[in-house]
Amino acid sequence: MTCVLAIDIGGTKLAAALVDEAGSVLCSATRPTPRTDVMSALAALIEEVTANGPPALAVGIGCAGPVDLATGTVSPVNMPSWRGFPLREEVQKLTGLPTVLAGDAQCFALGEHWLGAGRGSASLLGIVVSTGIGGGLVIDGAPLLGPTGNAGHVGHMSIDPYGERCECGGRGCVERYSSGPNMVQWALDNGWSPAAGQEAGSTRHAADLAAPDVTMLRTGEQPDGRALARDAAAGDPVAVAAFERGARALAGMIASVAAAAEVTTVVVGGGVSAAGQVLFEPLERALDDVAGLPFVRAVQVRQSTLGVRASLAGAAKLAYDAGGSRPR
Repeated sequence: MTCVLAIDIGGTKLAAALVDEAGSVLCSATRPTPRTDVMSALAALIEEVTANGPPALAVGIGCAGPVDLATGTVSPVNMPSWRGFPLREEVQKLTGLPTVLAGDAQCFALGEHWLGAGRGSASLLGIVVSTGIGGGLVIDGAPLLGPTGNAGHVGHMSIDPYGERCECGGRGCVERYSSGPNMVQWALDNGWSPAAGQEAGSTRHAADLAAPDVTMLRTGEQPDGRALARDAAAGDPVAVAAFERGARALAGMIASVAAAAEVTTVVVGGGVSAAGQVLFEPLERALDDVAGLPFVRAVQVRQSTLGVRASLAGAAKLAYDAGGSRPR
């Protein structure tokens, strides 16, 4: 049986799996990302996954960035012990297999294109909306990685050159308006609190409060993205406005990418996408407003179907391509 080893490395979790040519997971394991000595934890994870499975023909890695494909090094923002860490070389030495590396959001896009909501699309933009905003492009079936491997940083596209200053140093970045923490902060600055939102929605029928994967919070809990989504679903005007503001920034970015690269499909994942129609309805309205050219207006926006599995699937697809075998 042909399989590859797929690895997904994030600031909170390490995941690995043996994946066959149809995209089925033969065996997998996860463990928390340690604060130090991450490579030892990764080596143990690889040993656990490969010990009883068929031999892999290649390894694909999706890692939180920034990455540098020229050197095979990574410097994940949330992993301070890895700065310029030679990840590709270390994994290749450990496994003895051809090893390919890409950013985790690029792997998200490739995974959704292969097995998920973007399957069958000519070209695709994948967007991960979470604590930050990441992205990846698949053009004519192949990932667009760029010379250093950092193509697709759509969260730091400017949608307003006179807009708010972003933590990256730029101005008007999409992430400044549309990431979960930034939407929450804007809502708080404009008078929202979870307790107020819960009171405003308390007279509504429970079905009216429903949003996919959004957990109801108790009064007095800390404000976060799930609380904001719950209150937006309940009709709290500030929470609704926060999602509309974030969705409009996303729409401006999507329209720009579609105009430049003629992507046909946009797949949105990440924790904020779990808000469901609270996010997607204003996103569709805003895109209808800002998109003018017919091929831009034709873009299909879809919610991720693979969720947290998307980056692992994309890493597997990278490995198949690197190993000279084409998955089905």
